[in-house]
Order: sequence, then C-alpha cells, then structure tokens
Amino acid sequence: MHFNDTHAHLDNAAKRVTAVNEVRAEKPDALLLDAGDVFSGTLYFNEFLGEADVKFMNMMKVDAMTFGNHEFDLGSSPEGHQALKEFIQAANFPFVSSNVDFSKDPLFEGLFSTKIATTPENSHIYNGIVKEINGEKVGIFGLTTAETANISSPGAIEFKDYIEEAKKMVAEFEKMGINKVIALTHIGYDDNPNVDNDIELAKAVEGIDVIVGGHSHSTLAKPIVIDDHEAPTLIVQAGQYAEHLGVLDVTFDGQGVVVSHNGELIKIGEKKENPEAAKVLKEYAEQIEKVKNEPTGATATQTLENPRTGGDVTMPSVRKNETPLGNLITDGMLAKAKTYNSEVVMAFQNGGGIREAIQAGPITVGEVISVLPFGNTLATMDVSGAELKQAFEISVGQYPAENGGFLHVSGAKVQFDSTQPTGKRIVSIAYKNADGQYVDVQDEKTYTVATNAFTAKGGDGYDVFKKAYAEGRVTDLGLSDWENLRDHVASLKTVNPKVEQRIVDVSENVELPGGEVDADDFSGTAEAPKVYNGNVTVAISDLASFEHVTVKGNLSFTGDLSEHTTFTNIVIEGDLDVSELNTERFTFYGIQVSGDVIF
Repeated sequence: MHFNDTHAHLDNAAKRVTAVNEVRAEKPDALLLDAGDVFSGTLYFNEFLGEADVKFMNMMKVDAMTFGNHEFDLGSSPEGHQALKEFIQAANFPFVSSNVDFSKDPLFEGLFSTKIATTPENSHIYNGIVKEINGEKVGIFGLTTAETANISSPGAIEFKDYIEEAKKMVAEFEKMGINKVIALTHIGYDDNPNVDNDIELAKAVEGIDVIVGGHSHSTLAKPIVIDDHEAPTLIVQAGQYAEHLGVLDVTFDGQGVVVSHNGELIKIGEKKENPEAAKVLKEYAEQIEKVKNEPTGATATQTLENPRTGGDVTMPSVRKNETPLGNLITDGMLAKAKTYNSEVVMAFQNGGGIREAIQAGPITVGEVISVLPFGNTLATMDVSGAELKQAFEISVGQYPAENGGFLHVSGAKVQFDSTQPTGKRIVSIAYKNADGQYVDVQDEKTYTVATNAFTAKGGDGYDVFKKAYAEGRVTDLGLSDWENLRDHVASLKTVNPKVEQRIVDVSENVELPGGEVDADDFSGTAEAPKVYNGNVTVAISDLASFEHVTVKGNLSFTGDLSEHTTFTNIVIEGDLDVSELNTERFTFYGIQVSGDVIF
C-alpha cells in the first residue's frame, strides 16, 4: 500500500484509516509506504506542524516513509527544522533516505544512519531498511529530489546524485543476498529528466523491482512497467492529498524477478470513517474551524481564482500568467515593505507559493493562510537592473508551460516576447517612480525590491538572488507572508483586484474588457499596445501622457486635463466624449476618432 503528497489534507484521515485496515484484513503482511510531502498545504499543518499527520500515520501503522521537498519548508524559520525533527521523533516507523545528507544539521544528530538497517528503529533515518514479507526479505531505500535545494529551504542539509546513490543501494542489498528491492522516491514520475524522475531511475539502475513514487502528484491508475533491463521495474504513484490509497500486489520468481503484478487505486472518499480516528480528527478539526472562521474584516466582491493549466498550456495559470490574486498579494507585500524601507520600488511573489483561491464574500483568516501556507517571511533585497532582468528571464523562461518560479509583480510592469529563445525574452521592465510614472529599469543602477525569503535566498532556481543573499544584500524582515496578506485585505475592506497588464507577452494581441479604467493603467507601449473591447471611461488627474491604445467602442475622458497632457497613437473606433473634461481647450493631436466627438 502507498500514499504520497498528502500535504496535510487530513479531513479524510479517518476514512484513510478504514481503507488501510480493510486491505490489512485481507493481507496482514502488506506494507504501507509513504513517498513524502506530508508537510505543508492546509491549516492542519500551519497549526500543528505535522503533529496531527504523524498521529494518523501511526494509527495506520506506516512501515516506512521517505522525505519530500516540502518536509524541508521550515528550514529558513528561526527554529530551523525543529518541526521536522519532532515529526520524526513522534513517528512509530523508520524513514529511508539514501541521497539526503543530514550530517551538517546538528538538530538531527543521533537520528540518522548511513547504513542499511536489518532491524530498523522507529523515529530514525536510514539509507535503507530490510523488511520481511511472507517469509521473504525485501530491501527498501529512499530518494528525494535534488530540486529541494532550490524549491524548499533545506539549509545545511544536502542532496546527492540519485542515480549514483540508487546504484549503491542495489549493490548493498545484493551483497546481503536480497534480490527484491523497492525504491521509495520523491522525485516525480515524469518530472524534469534533467534533474531526476522515476522513469529515468528505472532506466538507469538495474535491480530495482518497484518504485513507489511521489512529487509529481501523478495519478497512475495502473502500474507503469519499464522493460529496459532483463527484469522489469514497476512504477506506482497515488495522486495527491490522500484521495487514493495505492495497492500493489507483486509475485516474484526464485531469482527475485517480477513475474506478475496487479495494482489499483482505492478511492478514499467512498470509505466510512474509522470511529477511533474520527474522534481524534474531531479534536483537531474543531481547532482548525476556529482559525478558519476568524474574520479578516474584508470582503471579496468576486472569487479570486488560482488557476492551473491541468496540462493544457493554452489555459491560464497562476504559474505563468498575471492574476488578480497575485496582484493582491504583491500589492500587500509592497505596501508592507515600504513601511520598513521607503526605497523599495517593487515586490514579487513566486506563483508556486500561491496555493488556493479566495472565494467571493467575507474573507476569513483560514482562507488567507490557505493561500500562503508555507510560512514564508517578507524580505527586501538590493539588486541591479541587470540582475532583475536575469531574474525575470527565469520567470518567463518556460512560458507557455507552467513554472513555479513565475513572478507576480507590484509596482512594476514587465514585457516579454515568448517567441524569442529562453534567456532573451524580456523586452522591458519598468517601475513606478515617486511621481507615479513608469520608468525603465537601468542595468547599472541598484534597486531595492521585496519578495519572500524563499525566493530571496534563491528558491526556484533564482541563482541571481542566491548570489545577492550570499553577498549580504538581502534583509529578512521576519514578517509572516499570510499575516501581511491578512493585514492588507483588512486595510482594503472591499477587495476587488484586477488584471492590470503588469506582465505582458508582447507577441500576443490581448483584448481587455471595457469599463472604468484607471488613468495609470490605461496606456500601452509601442511594443505592446492595449486594445479595449467595449466602451471605456478614464478619469484624468495629473497624468502627463496617454499612448498606444485602441478602443473598440466609445472613449470618455473625465476630470482635469493639464496643458501638458499629450496623446500618442490613440485609436477610437466609436465616439470620443470630452463633455465631462475640465479644460479650456482640447487638442486632437495623436488621436484618431472614427465616430463623433462630443463636447
């Protein structure tokens, strides 16, 4: 039996216990393995830091677990990996991890061994362990993705090459006379092959019979068979959030070769709750409900979606497109950072760190925490314009594919051209200066920006920021990201963020809806002109120029027109209404009107 990527989704924990017990009633010797990422994802983790999860894992009598990248999410907190240490110490099962080196983190002293344990102790970490099933010895070893160094906060914990370590483990088991080997992995079924994944592991390492995987959240309805060697390798994975319990039955011949197998995914939602587990869950759930229901004092006028592509790159995603929710979060980051350092010019947030939507209606604390569940803190950073351009090249480098490192921005506008090669896509980056004007970033100048500590330390592959951190150019303000968002929405009271063309692919001709448009956001650029489909009203205050816009409808200007205001390449396919404009004279230079002009 196997789970992976449960991410503290415990509302179904009592049903999970039932599913495991039912399988064990038929197959008493069945192993239960967990492929990692128990940590992070819901309020259960934010409140209990793994305590609740391990209690249910003990009830299910887990046989072994490997570490996912999210087990290391709290490494940058003042307490470091204390929560992970306590999780391990509370576990009534061992952990397997052959390519993770804990030796440089003193918290784990005495908890890990680089050997294979034939009689493993609970609450300890081993490279591998030996279990006896139906009278046969089975070797189990663990692997964790090397991406953890970039996408989590492991601190002093290091990650070795997964192929090399896997080969060592198979060889060690063979020396012990063990010819049935399970790799318990958190490297992804078909994740980036340039880093690590289960398919590449099966092809590269002979002697692994079964790979029980995680990380890619892959729902493999049936085992995948890799036949690159004399003996086949089976790969299984059970999706995410404990929606399924994976079950695999394997028959070996006398030489330890898989000769038959049968695998399935059992739907947890269809099971009844285990009464004992339900009582335990109720205690935790009641505390969670209290947190969930605390009001922020703010109301969302519409649902702030958190879209994903689902594999269809033509669909929008928080990991490749500007979203209202991303704008809301970064606006709050920028506002908070400016209270500590008035020189901060922009803020950005990695899309992979935005985990849930905010529903229309009153916004609760629980919703806010679910949006930003990783316990990140706000940091400021001094970087050059050239470094900012390097960073945003990474941000849009995988477009139109998703990228957890895609940066949402506030206080800036980023234009890129997705038809250009990766690394050469950024067209321009402009920040809003003290006068409210957008000014192009200059390569040689230094700018103070705000982001979360994870990104500032180089998370998601931002080596340019990692360098800045190493050089002492990052200041961690120690302010919780979800608390910042809570305070920001509370200050707004009515929450209604929009897509404002902060991040634009100039190769796409995107049409915007009509309506009331802020003067600051009305204009486009020569590379990326804006097109509004519908009637538009713009209230002019002291903005000096309007440029590169097509309105497929009527355009109305209201407010006060300065004698210094200019218009460039404004095309109006309907009427131009300036009857509500306070001005002694109005020049049409730079404006093309197909309809009537109304004074």
